Amino acid sequence: MKTMYNRREALKISLLAGIGLSFQSFTNPLNTNEKVISRIIPSTGEALPVVGLGTWQTFDVGNALEQREILSQVLLEMYRLGGTVIDSSPMYGSSEKVVGDLTSKLDFKNKLFYATKVWTSGKQAGIRQMEASMQKMRQAKMDLIQIHNLTDWKTHVKTLKDWKEQQKIRYWGITHYVDSSHSSLEEIIKSERPDFVQFNYSIRSRHAEESLFETARKYNTATIINQPYESGSLFRLVRGKEIPQWAKEQDINSWGQYFLKFILSNENVSCVIPGTSKPHHMIDNMGAGLGKMPNGSLRSKMLSHLKTL
Repeated sequence: MKTMYNRREALKISLLAGIGLSFQSFTNPLNTNEKVISRIIPSTGEALPVVGLGTWQTFDVGNALEQREILSQVLLEMYRLGGTVIDSSPMYGSSEKVVGDLTSKLDFKNKLFYATKVWTSGKQAGIRQMEASMQKMRQAKMDLIQIHNLTDWKTHVKTLKDWKEQQKIRYWGITHYVDSSHSSLEEIIKSERPDFVQFNYSIRSRHAEESLFETARKYNTATIINQPYESGSLFRLVRGKEIPQWAKEQDINSWGQYFLKFILSNENVSCVIPGTSKPHHMIDNMGAGLGKMPNGSLRSKMLSHLKTL
């Protein structure tokens, strides 16, 4: 794999030439025919690319045309490099509608994996919200609907199981973003057998390694990782620091890839969904699913090095 530039440098080389670029792919430092690796969804055996796209804040742009054009490039770069997973939620403002509007114009719209969430209380309120989400994302059948932060989960799990049986959705899941909820996620995995569980995990936040990953593996539940950059705090930690040469020799060519490859080197991770509104960041993120993956000794070295910064 060719050496990539860091996140600040990449866009200097591959700036969008205004709105006129529209859906054409722009020149970028990662020109490769290689696609990101995939891992199996245990409940079906379907392959899922290991790097996807979160839309919290980044896709909440309403009708702003210029921002929508740039987000279209984000989607193009994700798919060009093998990504398909787009994760949203009614909590994310206009993100669901923006995703639906933009993907409806893409030739590969039917090849994407659309995920959203239910984030309200009550059966009928949940049904109305999920139907609205599907309409906004322009999906007659949603790939994945998750119970956002376990909100009224005992109610929604019944609806989601019924919808899966009726083939309104392909998969259902549960989510949270803090360590203190991991035990609750585990109990629901054991009792309800969701297809997916989404939770926080990063190079410095590894509570999920204690038992959540093992529970998901044991009960055939795929894992989606949120908060991979710890809300940006990891980038603040390494600001102005160079990637060590030994990392570059292992296909880790940016700090973003350093953090994502650590996550993906855990084979119990099905997919990670960093959010971005920038095409060059999307390219960089996808690069984490290419080339070598850290082994056990390299993971230890990556952890030790980060503690020195």
